[in-house]
Amino acid sequence: MVMLYGLLWRLLLLLVHVNRALVSWLRVRLQSWKSRLWERAMASLLLPLALAGFPEQQKKLNRTPGADDNPSHANGGPSPRLRYISDGMSLQKLPVHIGFLVTEEEPSYTDIANLVVWCMAVGISYISVYDNHDIFQKNHSRLLKEIERQQRHLMGGDGHPYNVEFLSNGSDKCHNGKKKSKVTIFKFTIPDPELVVKFGPVDSTLGFLPWHIRLTEFIFVPSHRDVSYKDLLGALKLYSSCQQRVGQ
Repeated sequence: MVMLYGLLWRLLLLLVHVNRALVSWLRVRLQSWKSRLWERAMASLLLPLALAGFPEQQKKLNRTPGADDNPSHANGGPSPRLRYISDGMSLQKLPVHIGFLVTEEEPSYTDIANLVVWCMAVGISYISVYDNHDIFQKNHSRLLKEIERQQRHLMGGDGHPYNVEFLSNGSDKCHNGKKKSKVTIFKFTIPDPELVVKFGPVDSTLGFLPWHIRLTEFIFVPSHRDVSYKDLLGALKLYSSCQQRVGQ
């Protein structure tokens, strides 16, 4: 009987731990799902009105070569925010957490800021940035300012707080802090990345540790310099078409 009670007690403890882990996971997922569902619902309501209100501008946009590369607010047409949300809605699946792995020398603040802003706009909730020399982590305030500047330039200042993580070299620690701005670094643990976009020639996972990337898709892009929105959207479409069987 003593052994039976001991086994039952261990089983009960195991169920408690599983329940806590499941509740924690669902809490993070529900927050991201609610945000994405709300944005998509608003986009569904506003996009037809915006396009109907600007028919001539929409025709001009459709005729402009390369208009898909870097949509901007300067053409006087509908808000680029709606375009980004529409692109996110068109994908079969969208990563909740995306990572950018930069292995090139002399990383570009402007290009990484553009990537972060585009990810914000299409509905990605969590963004990690890693470079081989910890330049972005050491100069995170400069990158945050550049993100805010690009946010105003690309979306006319349209935005709200997002979760950005700067990974350090060779550990699972990240730089955490709070900044009262459109872009915020939060202190809570973020979910593992579903997608990592790797820039540069180094064939390594570097700052992303094995237990964080068990189910992560890696997509290679030759360089982060002069990267376009079309490049990011292409990577997201490739991820959306991937099927994960999880050992089946």
